[in-house]
Amino acid sequence: MKLIVGLGNPGKEYENTRHNIGFIMIDEYANSEKVIFTKSKFKGELTKIIIGNEQVLLLKPTTYMNLSGEAVLAVKQFYDIKTENILIIYDDLDLPAGKIRLKQKGSAGGHKGIKSIISCLNSENFHRLKVGIDRDERIPVVDYVLGRFTKEQWKNIIDATSISLNAIDEWIKNDINYVMNKYN
Repeated sequence: MKLIVGLGNPGKEYENTRHNIGFIMIDEYANSEKVIFTKSKFKGELTKIIIGNEQVLLLKPTTYMNLSGEAVLAVKQFYDIKTENILIIYDDLDLPAGKIRLKQKGSAGGHKGIKSIISCLNSENFHRLKVGIDRDERIPVVDYVLGRFTKEQWKNIIDATSISLNAIDEWIKNDINYVMNKYN
């Protein structure tokens, strides 16, 4: 069994903000698989799909970004999912808007959602799909990530969506090193 988590903040005021790129991508993936999320007892919205012979859970934590680890840990423990079978989709300020980067493991790099997951899982050994959101040094980071994409950025995000969905499919079926070599 595998777990794919899209990070974001719940609520209308956060829809389509840069920090919610994880929600945007996982919603697109769920739509492509024709499944819908339902509220769960795991501090999030959850759905299950079957890809080949693999059961895959899709999770959108509703804990707000900084407490995302609570939802991830609850699902991981209940379904007894190995840490290396978890893929987290989230925003990255250091990548151009729409650029994706897969990683096998690593530090939080200043991302509070990832910091929460590392803390709750007591491990950095989960996989990541980072989606670039750019950076604007003139705007404080908190304001920038909670802001909406510019038209040009949004175009890049739309272009990156199909690539991201293909990368997610590949991750479900293949070794992370193969997927990183193909998409990075």
